[in-house]
Amino acid sequence: MRFERLIFLAALALAGLVLMSRPGRAQDQAQIGASEAAVMPIFDAHMHYNQEPNPFYSLDKVIEVFGRNHVKGVLATSRPNKGTHQLMEAKAQGLWVVPFIRPYRVRADIQTWFGDPLSIDLIEQEYKRGYYRGIGEFHLYGKSAWNPIVKKIVDFAVANDLYLHAHSDEEALLILFEHNPKARIIWAHTGFSTPPQRVAELFDKYPALWGELSYRGGITGPGRALTAEWRDLFAHYSDRFLLGSDTWINERWASYDDTMSEYRGWLKQLPRDQAQRIAWGNAARLFGAVKVD
Repeated sequence: MRFERLIFLAALALAGLVLMSRPGRAQDQAQIGASEAAVMPIFDAHMHYNQEPNPFYSLDKVIEVFGRNHVKGVLATSRPNKGTHQLMEAKAQGLWVVPFIRPYRVRADIQTWFGDPLSIDLIEQEYKRGYYRGIGEFHLYGKSAWNPIVKKIVDFAVANDLYLHAHSDEEALLILFEHNPKARIIWAHTGFSTPPQRVAELFDKYPALWGELSYRGGITGPGRALTAEWRDLFAHYSDRFLLGSDTWINERWASYDDTMSEYRGWLKQLPRDQAQRIAWGNAARLFGAVKVD
């Protein structure tokens, strides 16, 4: 019996070694080190290169900011869309640009776009450029989402395989899915302060919903440590989150380095596989990125 037990224990140990030697198994479960976290590629899924009338940074400066922060891809939007055109035309080496149509010409459009037929005209004209992957970021709250123009835009997005990037409260978010259950929505700021338990419920109900984390509260607590609620949320839904800078005002460009550093600070507290999905992998899966170094 003793010999048989020794054989059993040896086999069990060997099986464990085989399992742990599977590519990426033990490595994926380990946290990334500080040096690895510092250079891990990030996709910025909420970036505005606004121009009213001129951008805060020149195009070359913006590309340099991305480079020094190891931001290898951006979801590009701008007001007006001229800034996005410039990023696409620059074809910057090592930068993957995913362009979205913003239904704004000037800042005041934020308050009126959902009731303005010109918003549809703008979207349709921009779409003819042939490279857009989505519509947004747009602002939409409460019952304003029931406007027929909003439904036309949602249906246009679904018909043309476009994502929607919605800065909205939960009521408007749900109405967007009511307009067309096939909509694919990136929820800007993941509701700002929507409780993590509710975020999980929404993810379960809507498989084509992703949360973007700029300005999102509650992720970290004292000492910038991940809170237990968000650690658990990431453990179950790390394939549903994206990072973003939200450079909506000049000050956000000036603090861009700090924003990315803060992300890296809590990403390194996660298992490697979760951190890599949130930083880059989810965007690559959604938009089809080429491999990056």
